[in-house]
This record gives sequence, C-alpha cells and structure tokens, in this order.
Amino acid sequence: MTDTTQAPLPSLTTLGQYIKDLSFENPNAPASLGPRENGPNISISVNVNAKQAAESDFEVELTLEGKALDGSQILFQFELVFAGVFRLQNIPAENVQAVIMIECPRLLFPFARQIIADAVRSGGFPPLLIDPIDFSALYRQRLAEMEPAGTA
Repeated sequence: MTDTTQAPLPSLTTLGQYIKDLSFENPNAPASLGPRENGPNISISVNVNAKQAAESDFEVELTLEGKALDGSQILFQFELVFAGVFRLQNIPAENVQAVIMIECPRLLFPFARQIIADAVRSGGFPPLLIDPIDFSALYRQRLAEMEPAGTA
C-alpha cells in the first residue's frame, strides 16, 4: 500500500492592506512648482516592521519616507506607512521571519509605490516612480546589524 497523505503546502495569504499614515508636504508652493534647470535631489528611506496579530497572522508595515531638494530648498517630502495583515500557514518556524520581512513587503510595495506616485503628482510634480526594492538585501543587512560585533 502506498501512503497518499501529503504534507500541507506552505501558504502566504494577504488578509488586508491599508494606509496607516500618509503625509505629503509641498511647503514652498507655488514657487517650488516652476521649471528647473536641473532635476531635484531625491532621497528615500525604507523600513519594514512586523508584529504578530494572531497565532498565524502578522501585521507588516512598510514605511517609505522621502524628500526632494533643489539645493537647500525642499520641493516636497512624504511619509507613507502602508501595512498589510498576512496569514502564514505550514511554513517552517526557521523561515517565518524571512517570509515576513522579505515576501510580505514585496507584496505591499507595488501598492505603496502607486500611492506615493499619486500623492507626488497631486502635489503638482511629475509622479515619483520609486525603483524596485531588494527586500532580501535589506533583510540580510538588518541581520548583519543585529549580530554582535566580532561574530560572523
């Protein structure tokens, strides 16, 4: 007789996505909206945080903050905290953190990118299309920063 039982497959389900915080500032309008000789200097920071919401559910927050400068003048700045609740099932315990910190923000990012593009465009500027983010590299960097000095 053959055993026809199979181990349940791992699954990652998005239960919901939402804006937790959104701020867009255009402090020097309308002067900041005029033509420029050079493009603005844009800086963007990314952060991912997560907390357990239920036994197999996790809330993951993707925070994107950015600023566009023309010299020392702020053209615009934004902050977005975009979150989702995800259900992880049949994922080995040693892989849960990586799934939460890499795959979940990867699922959130396209929506957050669109929200920022729309906010910047609504602020009177061309839409800001943020380049794709390597969440795996960010996760590895965060792990390296958490290791005590001298251990590798």
